[in-house]
Amino acid sequence: MLLDGASLRLADLRDPSGLKPGLAPAARNAMEQSVSALQQMVADDRICYGVNTGFGAFANRRIDTKSIGQLQYNLVRSHACGVGEPLRADTVRRAMLLKANSLAAACSGARPLLVEVLLELIDKDVTPIIPSRGSVAASGDLAPLAHLALALIGEGEAMQAGKRLEGPAVMAAIGREPVRLGPKEGLAMINGTQVTTALTYEGLLRAERLLKASIAIGALSVDALAGSFTPFDERIHTVSRLDGQQRVAAEFRRWLDHSEINSSHVDCDRVQDPYSLRCMPQVAGAAWDTLRHAASVLERQVNGVTDNPLIFGTEALSGGNFHAEPLGFLCDFMAIAVAEIGSVSERRTDLLERRLNPNLNMFLTSEPGLESGYMIAHVTATALASENKTLAHPASVDSMPTSAGQEDHVSMATWAGLKLERICSNVASILAIELIASAHAIDKQRPLKTTARLEQLHAWLRRDVAFDPGDHRHDLEIARVTDALERGELDTLFPAGGTCDVILG
Repeated sequence: MLLDGASLRLADLRDPSGLKPGLAPAARNAMEQSVSALQQMVADDRICYGVNTGFGAFANRRIDTKSIGQLQYNLVRSHACGVGEPLRADTVRRAMLLKANSLAAACSGARPLLVEVLLELIDKDVTPIIPSRGSVAASGDLAPLAHLALALIGEGEAMQAGKRLEGPAVMAAIGREPVRLGPKEGLAMINGTQVTTALTYEGLLRAERLLKASIAIGALSVDALAGSFTPFDERIHTVSRLDGQQRVAAEFRRWLDHSEINSSHVDCDRVQDPYSLRCMPQVAGAAWDTLRHAASVLERQVNGVTDNPLIFGTEALSGGNFHAEPLGFLCDFMAIAVAEIGSVSERRTDLLERRLNPNLNMFLTSEPGLESGYMIAHVTATALASENKTLAHPASVDSMPTSAGQEDHVSMATWAGLKLERICSNVASILAIELIASAHAIDKQRPLKTTARLEQLHAWLRRDVAFDPGDHRHDLEIARVTDALERGELDTLFPAGGTCDVILG
């Protein structure tokens, strides 16, 4: 594929290292024209923010012509203030692809060389080390992207095949000398929301996997609990007029068709199931709508230019595209949706232990009292669901002024993306606990079988987690299933391009 600043798709971000992207010829020409326009501004001694002025609160300080080159290096070095654990390699690669695509839009006054170097680093698996903390996501992801820029100028760090590279060795790994920055190239590299955009995309990707997993696992719990299939009737959801709800209900109907367990209690006296069973399409459908909204905004954001100032023809215009409020809102909105997926899952695990199904003992024990069964596995799910309620508090409603008040309203979107990561990890474990418990409940009702599709889900679990009717430690099996859900292994049980897919190719 060829980058032109306008044609990147969400699906392209799934595996940047497998894309082998290049720079489109038209984009190369446009970038060179942008550089020429910027050089003419410098020659004419026209004021251009960040080229011949200071930054932030120093915007009104003019920089003399002989110091313009030094200004860009000072910027990158002074802004490399990140702390905390490094971002995951996938996050960094996505941010690099997004940065290359943004530069290819030819509004940043950057040479094609920068795009080429970023793409070569991705291709040769050289991943700059970027600390995860330090961005308020306005003016863009300054600290994280400064660490990326350091790698390009021979002063940063990177990993390649498990080996740590430092200084000039980073660029040597792709057969290049360190980049010598042009008049605006330090600013072009660090001003932008590419790290936050990558985090937002990853939150969406993980949330989509968890939503689909919650439908399959929730369906298994319905049958394990002798629940009714009636709440998933198409007529109920058609009159809701809600797209997500109808899509999710349709997916539930694919999981809940003919079941021996369901047939065995057809004449039971239970009139209605608890909400965590009966209202799953409403809750998961709302989550689908939330994720689809996030995807629709991100589909545009991945081709957005978030630098400042922007070069249009012979003009350099100062604006605020670097303000990541749109991304902060998306991450906060998705955090609420994913937290609710986990919250209702925790409630279903509680139901599995309460003898809602008269054929099951309390806590799914074989010998109540002597055994504790899944009593404390549920407690773990409760702890994680409670933690998510705190983490789901929106980051984007906070703002702390920086740069002596010049940058007086910031988005905190990067923190919103990092919080979303934590929520997704918690929900994967909550769903793993529900799946293990519901599969156990299914085994307790043998020889009766559940639906054909749910039998596939049950068999998928039993490949790694054997049925053990007595008390045993649960942590290792929870960890194995959590990891499998995080990797999207359960996606193999869903048809490609299904009704519940959110990230479209």
